[in-house]
Amino acid sequence: MVVGSDVQEAADSEWRLGTLRVSRMGFGAMRLASAAAFGQGPSRDRAESIAVLRRARELGVTHFDTAAFYFSALRSANELINAAFPDHDDDLVVATKVGPSRNASGEWADPARPDQLRGQVEENLRQLGRDRLDLVYLRVFGSGSVGEHVGALAELQAEGLIGNVGLSNVSTAQLTEASDIAEVVSVQNRFGLDQRTPEALAVLEETTRRQIAFVPYFAMAGTGGERGRPDETNPVVTDIANRHGASPSQIRLAWTLHQGPNVLAIPGTGDIAHLEQNVAAARIHLSREELDSL
Repeated sequence: MVVGSDVQEAADSEWRLGTLRVSRMGFGAMRLASAAAFGQGPSRDRAESIAVLRRARELGVTHFDTAAFYFSALRSANELINAAFPDHDDDLVVATKVGPSRNASGEWADPARPDQLRGQVEENLRQLGRDRLDLVYLRVFGSGSVGEHVGALAELQAEGLIGNVGLSNVSTAQLTEASDIAEVVSVQNRFGLDQRTPEALAVLEETTRRQIAFVPYFAMAGTGGERGRPDETNPVVTDIANRHGASPSQIRLAWTLHQGPNVLAIPGTGDIAHLEQNVAAARIHLSREELDSL
């Protein structure tokens, strides 16, 4: 699905998150603390992780996506971001998530109740060294009501602890329910070139109709999910990559950005060379023929 005829021209532009403006090519911090997702591997070198974050900012990235549960035995993604950007650049937007949590041993706990969200917000504030969070996503589990949880975030927003509210892993019905309680500026759902379920497409269409951001996670990883991108097996992707002198992963990122001007990308890496390749993907303009073939 491609929205509009001139989406290609917007592939390296900006979008708004409420009152904020962000680069459409962002950075996801899930693999910043460890090479494996959610810290399931050796901790990365602290100086190298901070260098990656600062290089992303030098390349024009202003949108950083993180969570308090992104940590390894020795590293915390939130605290690495705090260390990399101690001056809290006004143009830099940090989005975080609440709902899930892991204990000190890294084991997952039950999703947070509405009354537990304040503690999670305050923990993100402490780790990021901030008085206010730019954007907080409620990560939803299941198809039930989100009203009480969104209401709890709306209260924290009214107190000034949260700037903007987003949703993650939601249906169109949940987005509608939440929007009656608080202004939702962004939705973060699983979506990608080979992850285009009817439900995912419906949410993308609804966010486009509402003119709010749609931020796919695992957009590059596809079926690999948190395990990361497997070897490329799609011959169409490989062919187009060869035509552009790009990698298959870059074509997948470019395709993501071509799905609409409100679609953002948040690829993550702990390697500066990979980071530079990801950012360069925002400048790949796919033709109508290439988009149709994909």
